[in-house]
Amino acid sequence: MASGRGTVLASAAWVALVPLALAPIALAPPAVAEPLPIQTAPAAAADEPLQPWPYPPPDPAEWWSADWPPAPEAADPLGGRRAPRRAPDVQTPVEPTLYRLWGLPPLQAQVVRRGEAVFEVWRRPSNSVEQVVFRVILRQDGAVFVQGRAGRACCEPQIARRVGFDARLPDETRASFLALARDSAWATPRDAVAQEALASVGSICLAGAAYDLVLLTENGGYALRRDCEPAEIGQAAEILQAVIGAGLGHEPRIDVLFPAGADFSGPRGAYEQLLQEGGYIKAADPPAP
Repeated sequence: MASGRGTVLASAAWVALVPLALAPIALAPPAVAEPLPIQTAPAAAADEPLQPWPYPPPDPAEWWSADWPPAPEAADPLGGRRAPRRAPDVQTPVEPTLYRLWGLPPLQAQVVRRGEAVFEVWRRPSNSVEQVVFRVILRQDGAVFVQGRAGRACCEPQIARRVGFDARLPDETRASFLALARDSAWATPRDAVAQEALASVGSICLAGAAYDLVLLTENGGYALRRDCEPAEIGQAAEILQAVIGAGLGHEPRIDVLFPAGADFSGPRGAYEQLLQEGGYIKAADPPAP
């Protein structure tokens, strides 16, 4: 009896579940995925003129066939010249490939004629990777040009956030730069330190900015390196002030890296005080083998 009763109860339960099993299941309609918005480039401002150089046109087919406008003269004032049979010896701590990364014609390939000169100043802070280079070019016809580049030279195989400009300076500045080509600082040792009269070793600087100065004339190149010690920088203050002063005022993103502008009165005073106290600028000791 017990087994028969259990069979009856199980059968009743199965019959009660049959309508539920056979009843149609109301399924919710599948959600239709909304299309993602298409990302479009922001439209150029109406008041911002399009610069065809050095950027390509939007049509890829025209890249290989369209005529390109020539580069502005200020971008390469000494370009298009035939190399002389005997090129001058260019003394510069910068390799040609590094010049390319900064968007500058390599100084080793520049053809400088009589009466012309190229000045370069590289600024390398010791507590930052934001470096700056200014180049001033005096051409034989009396024209004066300045080029500037700034960027972060660290951690990438390129110059990050690079900005720059190419501009022409007033012709009246030529005479002052020609005088700087004869500055006595070019005859001093390339790597130098400030030696105080009563000190046994030269000064050591741990914070500030180091400068590489380069001069290229028809007779060859000259290079100086001055670390962040004020007296060392003060020896080349005239050159630094002139070249950096010529480079400021063209690109605001470069100007902000020089909160004091091109004022080198502090280093100049430190150098004069060093001389008054019997000190001098001497060649740096060679590195230990």
